[in-house]
Amino acid sequence: MTNPASIGHIEVGGITRGAFLVRTALTAGALYGAGAAGPALTRALGHGANGAFSGGDVGIVNFALTLEKIEADFYKRALAVKGLKPGLTKLLQSIALNETEHVNALTQSLQLLGAKPGPPPKTKLPALKTQADVLRVAIQLEDTGVSAYNGAATQIQSADLLQVAASIAQVEGRHAGALREFAGQFPSAGPFDKVLSGAQADAAAHRLGA
Repeated sequence: MTNPASIGHIEVGGITRGAFLVRTALTAGALYGAGAAGPALTRALGHGANGAFSGGDVGIVNFALTLEKIEADFYKRALAVKGLKPGLTKLLQSIALNETEHVNALTQSLQLLGAKPGPPPKTKLPALKTQADVLRVAIQLEDTGVSAYNGAATQIQSADLLQVAASIAQVEGRHAGALREFAGQFPSAGPFDKVLSGAQADAAAHRLGA
């Protein structure tokens, strides 16, 4: 019996640092729970000696943009899955529009910083065969997004950029809550995100051959 689709099955290619960090976050989420991906970034990739989120605000925005592009690609493919209930289709369409707008906003933010977006990530998503697959991966992706923005927020220098990141993070959290409710779950996974130890975060990164 194969394992159900999850964010651990998402493959992110490309040479950008943002793509690598996103892949590491997704690996951490698969290993220790989706809510752990953000602390993995914060501890192992954000505040520690590994020095991720390097490049200041430009690096952070490029990282966020990579994640948003992965989410936008996921929802495009999720909407093609047959057998989705009409209510879920409507919800996914609304979220997909939000993710596209996030991509546009972060792209504009990079332009205002005098930078250009990195190349789009080459994403290989897990097989989405059922509504349950779609909900499972969508919830995990949204949880990862919230946690990643929380970790990045402490590193952002620009007040305007922090406002953009915070507003996106709140919407990502609402996405996760709405998806959980549709799946028959409580809207919030818990009062706080899970926190990885340094050893767990290192293990997640080494799973990628880092």
